[in-house]
Amino acid sequence: MLKKTVLTLAFLTIFTTFYGFNVRFSTPATDDGLNDEALEEITPLDLLLKETPACVISNYDPLIRTISEEEGNDWRLLSAIAYHESRFTPDITSRSGAKGLMQIMPSVARQFDVPVEMVSDPATNVRLANKLLSKIEASLGIPQGVSETDRMSIVLACYNGGIGHVADARRLACAHGENPNSWEVVARYLTLKAQPEYYENEVVRCGRFTGSRQTLAYVEDVLERYDAYCRIASR
Repeated sequence: MLKKTVLTLAFLTIFTTFYGFNVRFSTPATDDGLNDEALEEITPLDLLLKETPACVISNYDPLIRTISEEEGNDWRLLSAIAYHESRFTPDITSRSGAKGLMQIMPSVARQFDVPVEMVSDPATNVRLANKLLSKIEASLGIPQGVSETDRMSIVLACYNGGIGHVADARRLACAHGENPNSWEVVARYLTLKAQPEYYENEVVRCGRFTGSRQTLAYVEDVLERYDAYCRIASR
């Protein structure tokens, strides 16, 4: 049994590392909401579920679980973000300057009074991602009763595309008499923010947004992987 577990973990390490060198990583938490062009997902989720033993997501499970629990977040969601952002690779830097497992921008470190040189440290990186998610959710003011899927989708969109653009989309929804707490509605207005008749509206504060396609794909991909992780790991 021990030998089988060791072999399985070795396979996962090789598997994750291989794909880590064959993808381009997306960049979260940018100030301007623009991200590097993402490559098409190349790791089939069904293969991950088939090959991943129960309750093992990555070598960073203990770290991500401990810090996320301390910050009041679901560690499986943070793991899904980490997979999407870095394929669990702690020592990478994107072309935009985002670093580490969660691809944290230096500006985020400064928000939380963390020295920029510490951003690449895995524990610091995961801690900052947790704090950023919590801060985003608190700032959105989404009321009780909104579905968890809508809430999580809007938060993830902010993490990837910038809270300013998502806030604009929610204000546009209100201006047109629609629900600003529905992800379907917010996603539509994020897409419409590429058109002058929308980004020139008086309620818009962050101007034109051309990254909706990537942000919407990001939300969908992370939530799909989160759902998969919930099926193989307990909170």
